[in-house]
Amino acid sequence: MTQTIAPRVRMLVLLFLAVTGALLAGAGPASAHAALTGSDPAQGVVVDKAPTQVSLTFSETVSMNDDSLRVLDPNGTRVDTGKPSEVSGTTYAVQLHSGLPDGTYTVTYQVVSADSHPVAGAYTFSIGSPSETSVSVSDQEAGGGVVGWLYGFGRYASYAGFIVMTGGAAFVLACWQRGTGVRVLQRLVVTGWVAMTAATLFLLLLRGSYTSSGKVGDVFDLDLLGEVLQTKTGAALVSRLLLLAAAALFIAVLFGAYDKREGEEKRDLTFGLAIGGTVVAAGLAASWAMAEHASTGLQPGIAMPVDVLHLLAVATWLGGLTALLVALYRAPADRPVEAPAARRFSRLAFGSVLVVVATGTYQSWRQLGSWSAFTDTRYGRLLLLKIGLVALLVGVAWISRRWTAQLADTTTQEAVRKSAPEKERVTASAGTTDTAKQTSGDAKSGSGSAKRAAQLARQRAAVDATRQKRLRDSDTHRFGLRRSVLAEAGVAVVVLAVTTLLTSTEPGRTEQDAAAANRASSSSSSAGDSASGALTLDMSFDTGGTDGKGVVSVDLDPARTGANEMHVYVTRPNGRAFDVPEVKVAFTLEAKDIGPLPVAPDHITTGHWSANGVQIPMAGEWEISVTVRTSDIDQVTVSKNAQIG
Repeated sequence: MTQTIAPRVRMLVLLFLAVTGALLAGAGPASAHAALTGSDPAQGVVVDKAPTQVSLTFSETVSMNDDSLRVLDPNGTRVDTGKPSEVSGTTYAVQLHSGLPDGTYTVTYQVVSADSHPVAGAYTFSIGSPSETSVSVSDQEAGGGVVGWLYGFGRYASYAGFIVMTGGAAFVLACWQRGTGVRVLQRLVVTGWVAMTAATLFLLLLRGSYTSSGKVGDVFDLDLLGEVLQTKTGAALVSRLLLLAAAALFIAVLFGAYDKREGEEKRDLTFGLAIGGTVVAAGLAASWAMAEHASTGLQPGIAMPVDVLHLLAVATWLGGLTALLVALYRAPADRPVEAPAARRFSRLAFGSVLVVVATGTYQSWRQLGSWSAFTDTRYGRLLLLKIGLVALLVGVAWISRRWTAQLADTTTQEAVRKSAPEKERVTASAGTTDTAKQTSGDAKSGSGSAKRAAQLARQRAAVDATRQKRLRDSDTHRFGLRRSVLAEAGVAVVVLAVTTLLTSTEPGRTEQDAAAANRASSSSSSAGDSASGALTLDMSFDTGGTDGKGVVSVDLDPARTGANEMHVYVTRPNGRAFDVPEVKVAFTLEAKDIGPLPVAPDHITTGHWSANGVQIPMAGEWEISVTVRTSDIDQVTVSKNAQIG
């Protein structure tokens, strides 16, 4: 029943490479986590006169440089005047040259979202009438190409290193303190530290090219590296390197001085290492939480500590599982994993799974926001895959837990060894007698006796170790545990790959918000071009409350001077009617210093308000402002300009 470790190691390595390659190949460019939710002028619109600026609104705050937002004329020449500026919150604008001629203009943008991921895109608008343009408006790729794939691999390696290092150290310290003297476990934890350190340096070098040009040649551009160090992500990576220095000291003490301590002195050091190790591990986990998904969007003050707990629980579970697997297969015969150690890890893993489920549920709600996002968004479908894999992993872990409960203890194995078949004992005794005779003969001959004695001692030790390993492996419970833990490790490799892909995929909430904004922009353009003269404006809003996001649409018919009929519709990001407590509208003509002219529409039905006889005194470019209140204290005013009359 005994099998060598080499085939299993090769199997896990091949599984790792296959899963990583398949996911990275299918991922394409990294999906942005900030989505364009509005623009002025809007996509595809035809305006009567040249605007003085172009403004873009995103679903979250973004970082920009001088070239992040560009406006190009039909010949491809830049017509913007300088660095973009923040107008308010998530809206950014760039000023345009005056006196722009008629034609089709292209707006391109490439920014970095608040959760560290790049986003790029382009669209067109026209002044006077559309014209031919030499600028390509195909969607730009951000974070793609070779650099994007390398960056994704670096992220995977950093996660894997953190899990192996943290979980391996936790397994040794909390479950099997005798393991501090086992070389294979020492190498495992050190390998995790080396992998995480190398991956962090790798990401730091790639970051500048990943968020800008995407060229491999820019990886060693010191100017780009300097810019990266001034960003939130750069600071997080540098902090991670400093914490890894502290982790190196922890590992040195754990496998050095700690292994040599005994009694009360060792118990005191155990407490100190547990506290210090937890602080360092939490700091490393926070370097992800403070720079990525958890740091932006809904409830970041809650999301960041929850994300830290999630990462620590995953590392304790999967990293400890890896350490147990290595110990079961590679621990020396004279120091096998005892049953109490396996049972302690089983309890530790069970608690970690509970934390993973609780924190994962909160993260899923935060990133999706609706049941439909599970099937309607790429993030939701990946999350369903991860949930299925975790459920499979828990099922295999339950089998391992059963084997752990039946695992024979070291004392039982010793009894089995002592009750070995008589033939084996006689053979061993005969071998010992022969060895003694040979040693005696060598001593009498007086030639090379010391060398021969040392050689025979090594042979006896090898034979004894082989016998102990054979007796240990004959335990069916231990063999079953090894097989089930190996299966757990294989599933864990796939779970980690899917998790890494999730971190570079646009959250479901953001994807649905962007889709709603695109539909609003399309309907606005269609309404503006219609012959009826009716006007439709769609504006995304976020009052900041727990249920404060949506889209408000204003229909004005016939959108001319005099009396008009107005309808206001409020919908959630998924398109469903949103019954908010209050909606108010105001019209302002700044060019003539008229307004704001307030309008209080009547509530017709869920998500629908209406007003008749809305008076527009003169033609011009009116600012239409809508105030939406979603609770007693949460409200926001959004506005958009439109030509009326």
